Amino acid sequence: MKEFYQMTEQDVRMQINGSQEPLTDQQVKANREKYGPNELAEGKKKSTLRIFLEQFRDFLVIILIIAAVVSGAMGDVESTLVILIVITINAILGTVQTLKAEQSLDSLKKMSAPEAKVYRNGQFIKIPAAEITVGDIVSLEAGDFVPADGRIIANAGMKIDESALTGESLGVEKDMAVIEGTAPLGDRLNMVYSGSFVTYGRGEFIVTSIGMETEVGKIATLLKTTSEKKTPLQVNLDNFGKKLSILILIFCGILFGISVFRGEPIGDAFMFAIALAVAAIPEALSSIVTIVLSFGTQKMAREHAIIRKLQAVEGLGSVSVICSDKTGTLTQNKMTVEDYYVHGNRISAAEIDMSVPEQLQLLDASMLCNDASIADGKEIGDPTETALINVGMKLDYSYEVCRSENPRVSEIPFDSDRKLMSTCNKLAADFGTAVKAGETVMLTKGAVDVLLNRVSKIQTAEGIKDITEDDKKAIEECNSDFSRNGLRVLAFAYKKVAEGFTPGTDDENDLVFLGLISMMDPPREESMAAVADCISAGIKPVMITGDHKVTAAAIAKKIGILKDESEAVEGAVIDDMSDKELREYVEKISVYARVSPEHKIRIVRAWQDKGNIVAMTGDGVNDAPALKQADIGVAMGITGSEVSKDAAAMVLTDDNFATIVKAVENGRNIYKNIKNSIMFLLSGNFGAILTVLYASVFALPVPFAPVHLLFINLLTDSLPAIALGLEPHSKELMKEKPRPANESILTKSFLSQIGIGGLSICIMTVIAFLIGLNGWFTADAIGGSALLGSTMAFGTLCISRLFHGFNCKSDRPVVFSKALFNNKALWGAFILGMVLITAVLCIPAIDHVFKVETLGFAQLLTVYGLAFLNIPVIQLIKWVQMKIKK
Repeated sequence: MKEFYQMTEQDVRMQINGSQEPLTDQQVKANREKYGPNELAEGKKKSTLRIFLEQFRDFLVIILIIAAVVSGAMGDVESTLVILIVITINAILGTVQTLKAEQSLDSLKKMSAPEAKVYRNGQFIKIPAAEITVGDIVSLEAGDFVPADGRIIANAGMKIDESALTGESLGVEKDMAVIEGTAPLGDRLNMVYSGSFVTYGRGEFIVTSIGMETEVGKIATLLKTTSEKKTPLQVNLDNFGKKLSILILIFCGILFGISVFRGEPIGDAFMFAIALAVAAIPEALSSIVTIVLSFGTQKMAREHAIIRKLQAVEGLGSVSVICSDKTGTLTQNKMTVEDYYVHGNRISAAEIDMSVPEQLQLLDASMLCNDASIADGKEIGDPTETALINVGMKLDYSYEVCRSENPRVSEIPFDSDRKLMSTCNKLAADFGTAVKAGETVMLTKGAVDVLLNRVSKIQTAEGIKDITEDDKKAIEECNSDFSRNGLRVLAFAYKKVAEGFTPGTDDENDLVFLGLISMMDPPREESMAAVADCISAGIKPVMITGDHKVTAAAIAKKIGILKDESEAVEGAVIDDMSDKELREYVEKISVYARVSPEHKIRIVRAWQDKGNIVAMTGDGVNDAPALKQADIGVAMGITGSEVSKDAAAMVLTDDNFATIVKAVENGRNIYKNIKNSIMFLLSGNFGAILTVLYASVFALPVPFAPVHLLFINLLTDSLPAIALGLEPHSKELMKEKPRPANESILTKSFLSQIGIGGLSICIMTVIAFLIGLNGWFTADAIGGSALLGSTMAFGTLCISRLFHGFNCKSDRPVVFSKALFNNKALWGAFILGMVLITAVLCIPAIDHVFKVETLGFAQLLTVYGLAFLNIPVIQLIKWVQMKIKK
């Protein structure tokens, strides 16, 4: 049997569809049932049970299971049950979080899944690539991913990058000719293959294979998506946690030996060591970071920035250079008429007056020599042409009325070689003094330099006269002035022609000059503020565009990127520079015009070599290498090609530069919130370690039972830590310089804050422990006991950590500001924690379960008071530190 590339287009259609006609809806449905979805089979997903059981592989959980077994062996069944219940609840929470993360990943895949243009019911429509089936006809153009394997049935200069399949870096020129004999994959020029992408031209193909039956499906291991890597922060924290855990275990082993040497029962000594390990090991670090990053990316998605790679969130906080495209990102991507130049006068678009004949004449010419239209509110046609008809719409003068009254009888379409377009229209009214109503006029528009060479006369206030060199010089000066301000300029001319005249390109001569119209793609309203925010945040905005230098510089000046003309250059300037020379050069330049993809990569790399974290925007196929080279590749969601989106770490759903700046602000805030969560966890753990260490050094009873530490880990660790990760974002961070990318989270000042917080918690906890142990301030005759001391220490440590959550909100004092009340999640975690710990301390029925002695009112107030003291102590220290800094 012949391969599809050995068959004619007609034979392929007959073999697949059974006819020469496109698929009917019934055939599409049948084929989808027969061949399945157009997707690569994913690896078998883990079952919920397996995910649940994997939660028990955690290092800390294994220690707790050992503790539960030892407790049971020693006859302490209640402790065993409590430990098992708590680690089971933890496992359930971990399972739920994992399943939620998978669902989020699936929804993100759907959001970023490529689409394809498929022929259905007589027209091409966009559908998800997964819905394509065998026999479908798919349309391709430059920038599209090829969604399935197929035989080409229409081709207009199509080139396809098949490097993912063949390793051939150059695009393959496609044709439709039948191939005789056997041909390797790279030589099947009449076929397209899933996973490749179109770099040039356009075409159509009939789908021959989908999903696992495609060439990519057969070698699926080459394209298998790897699991999401941990972010650098998570890796650093995991390493830190492992090292800390090993140190703590060694320390616990030494304490265990000392306790046994002192004559304590081995079982008690072991449980003491376990208690210390449980208190000290920061087991929640990595999972808290994951949860906070997850919430952060959801917030960013709501603000038009879809994060495709989790590492990007951290990287955004360190961005020091943003290289942005101009069109559509800094500008509106919508051409707008700025000025008319007619009869030697320059008139702004806002001042155009239809009652002035020469202005109406230029307006008519711009709408008649024009192919643009508006249908259902959507602009159709070239952006410069839609800008011209929009002028009339704003003046309540419809282009449709103008065209119906002055119908087009013939035309010469625009040609990029001659840079002109002409139409012949039969007029309903006089057109100046040269063409009367009922006669035919040829209207020509085009580039100023080209059209000036084809005019012999000029229309003036005194009538039509021969054009002079002075006239041409005045027109050229006006054109230069427009161009210096970044405006695009079209010239308009006309001449009377005979009725029924069919023009040729040779007829575009001996014209009457009518006027100029200048246009620009204006900056987005928010671009100026976003650029200002960048600069105040220590970020250098750089414009990199394929547009002309004059246009780029004018826009850059308007929005604040360019201060001096010397900061704008064309890409060709850097061609002869070595990488070393370019590194020295980039800091002086703010605007690069007429750049190639190679220029973009070199500019990005030069900034990176100077130690900067670079964000780079792109939308075209050619931008993909630069997006991959950048630390944060940013693709355009609206105008971007699938290839650029695939290479990017972040996709903007509104193509707006201001969204990048907002994403940087979010990235900085998320990183700050993660630091606050980590500070909360580590300072609380440090306080517990110091308390246990104090008791050990002074040969006092164990201050905590393992069940106490489990209660704290489950309640006063996780919930407030997550709540701190949801701290409302502050614009104040955008007044700081970018964080160095290689800066460790565990800086000297950060560790000192952890130490101060931990020491404060320890002091309050030890005081409570000694009060309970020695019976100080007790009115009853029983006095103190080890159990009462342990209970008061447990209550104080737990509530101290709840209060300490408010200390960790900011580096600055917050108790006398509105910031104290702006985090509902933190208050929720605090209130829930207080209710539960109070219940444990005050309900006699559960005191044996939690190894506590029910506290009296005075003892409870003592615990509350000591725990609360952490707030004024830490806030005062922060106030002093702030004053010293100032």
